[in-house]
Amino acid sequence: MSKILLIEDDVAFCKMLETFLGKKGFEVKSAFTAGEAYKILDEGATDLVITDVRLPDDDGLSILNFIKEKYSAIPAILMTGYAEINKAVEAMKAGAFDYISKPVRPDELLKIIDKALNIQENSQSTSEPKQNPKKKNGEVASATSANFIKGVSDAAAKLNQYVDLVAPTTMSILIIGDSGTGKEYVAKSIHDKSKRSDQPFIAVDCGAIPKELASSEFFGHIKGSFTGAVTDKVGHFEAANGGTLFLDEIGNLSYELQVQLLRALQERKVKPVGSNKEIPVDIRVVAATNEDLEEAIKENEFREDLYHRLNEFSIEMPRLSDRQEDLMLFVNVFLDQANAELEKEVTGFSDEAIEALKRYDWPGNLRELKNIVKRSVLLTQDAIIPLKLLPREIMLSKESIKDEPFALFNSKNEQELILDALEKTGGNKSKAARLLHIDRKTLYNKLKHYNIKL
Repeated sequence: MSKILLIEDDVAFCKMLETFLGKKGFEVKSAFTAGEAYKILDEGATDLVITDVRLPDDDGLSILNFIKEKYSAIPAILMTGYAEINKAVEAMKAGAFDYISKPVRPDELLKIIDKALNIQENSQSTSEPKQNPKKKNGEVASATSANFIKGVSDAAAKLNQYVDLVAPTTMSILIIGDSGTGKEYVAKSIHDKSKRSDQPFIAVDCGAIPKELASSEFFGHIKGSFTGAVTDKVGHFEAANGGTLFLDEIGNLSYELQVQLLRALQERKVKPVGSNKEIPVDIRVVAATNEDLEEAIKENEFREDLYHRLNEFSIEMPRLSDRQEDLMLFVNVFLDQANAELEKEVTGFSDEAIEALKRYDWPGNLRELKNIVKRSVLLTQDAIIPLKLLPREIMLSKESIKDEPFALFNSKNEQELILDALEKTGGNKSKAARLLHIDRKTLYNKLKHYNIKL
């Protein structure tokens, strides 16, 4: 059982988080001040530290420095309600494993805890081949490897066919789809069905990595390589050695990092920041994006050679609105998950609520559905969730946006409809394309054709 030290001066929040982590199988000790935390650390037997950035007698950054000076093997996660990038950068440079903004999302925190403990385990031995990170408990594992729901719709059948086809190969894969469509679940499913299934699966949100720390995050660094580097750090490439590296939102990488990434993939070697030694790595890359990378290439925002290196095989994720037959399958799975997490016994939704769920267009896809189900389970006092507990936009949803006369009929009104859709969606191209019932690539081409610039 992994032992976590939780440092938080908000007593109510601290106790709530302590209870939550305890139910997930962790042994948790709490400290309300830095002084208490230092005493607990000196007593030993701590595997992970989670600390708030602001404390009555000190701050989280000082605690990070203390840990790295005296207990460098213990990973630390920083919590802050002040989500400024400079604080995050400062924390990472001080040796934090990761940071998370308040209000803390339990599933996100579990992912970070799982990753921190796994990488800590991997870094304890550098002479042996990397083995599959052991899950500390079943609950944490479920946060990143929930069963992939196959579905029964035509769109789901095509998706599953592609997954089964490409999983056993060594090909790099690019997963394309809107936010919330389940790209990471598909990537994990591909890994689980591959010959690397007994090796690590490391998921990286490329959009969440500060530019200043990107090289260190991907390739690691050695002690003393920059201010605050008080210990060696294993990068994502080395952590995924032998297994699969999942790069989510790949389009958010800086051009400079794209060059470094391409070199690492081509040479199958990485060089930690501050080191002259190259480390051989054997990884399979699965990347994901909700952007039109071909358009980004034309705009010189994404490297064409990297695109082709990542896109040996592409999978397009269907939107939830395109797989209506699967909706209730997902509802039932998310209902079971919410019941388990919230310790409730809700059996389902009322007929009126189900009809409203089916009418809604789900712009946020599976992520939105999961959040709505969890919210409804939390709010209901009954075994059946009534219509009135659903968000207003779902209760008032029309039959279907597809029934509305909003499509591109001819060049005469096409430009006007595109501009109208962009206005309705606040300039969001993905949502505008969905509203117009065309794919994003078609919309990009038409924007260029009509010289529409945002």
